[in-house]
Amino acid sequence: MTALWVAVAVWLGAWALNVALAGSALARRPFGRLLVPLIFGATVLVLWEGLVRGLGVAPVILPAPSVIAAKIAVELPTLWADFAQTILKGAIPGFLIGAGAAFVVAVAIDRSPFLQRGLLPVGNFVAALPIVGLAPILVMWFGFDWQSKAAVVVVMVFFPILVNMVAGLQASERMQRDLMATWGASYWQSLWKLRLPAAMPFIFNGLKIASTLALIGAIVAEFFGSPIYGMGFRISTEVGRLGLDMVWATIAVAALAGSALYGLITLIERWVTFWHPSQRH
Repeated sequence: MTALWVAVAVWLGAWALNVALAGSALARRPFGRLLVPLIFGATVLVLWEGLVRGLGVAPVILPAPSVIAAKIAVELPTLWADFAQTILKGAIPGFLIGAGAAFVVAVAIDRSPFLQRGLLPVGNFVAALPIVGLAPILVMWFGFDWQSKAAVVVVMVFFPILVNMVAGLQASERMQRDLMATWGASYWQSLWKLRLPAAMPFIFNGLKIASTLALIGAIVAEFFGSPIYGMGFRISTEVGRLGLDMVWATIAVAALAGSALYGLITLIERWVTFWHPSQRH
């Protein structure tokens, strides 16, 4: 039980430190904004380690973070092969294809009242289809390699980006659009210089939501057929062998990859929408 009490004491001390940091001037600086969540995340891991070791939880139920870290270090080549198959070949290509298709369709919908009334309801219907039902069908259509995973990702990310972009293209004010028309601006000039910049916060919201959906889609698709590597294949195989440390190691890599992709999109958003009021603080 000593480990448990030490972990609780560390957690309480870190909590008090975080409260003090959050209320200080340091929290308004970039380093302070990064330090607070890092301390919070580290204390969660310490508490997890203390609970598992102090209460004697079996590794097959919940392995300690130190065991998961050791597994990651030992199985690094396998985890890299799974990462390349799922993230680099499945999730990211599917995300880019889905985002590009959503951009083209959103512009078409914006130009056509017929598509606004006809295509958006159909898109809503497709988005409501259960992915666990679509995934095996797409795997049968596109094969067991990365192409079928990218197809599942396209289906998952297309509609959130489309809805946000259509809403964003309508975000500019009527007076601004009338002013552009008064100056004789064409549709494409108005789109490029007024409506697309106004839509950027909406577009990036859609991209950030879709970034996590892309990882989920690629992993879920691998449950229905994949080569002998990939994160979904690894999780389903290791669960059957009760290799929970490897399952958690794969989950940790997927979570880190998802956080990195989300952070990259957030950085690009700050660079593109520096003028927006939400980026001033």
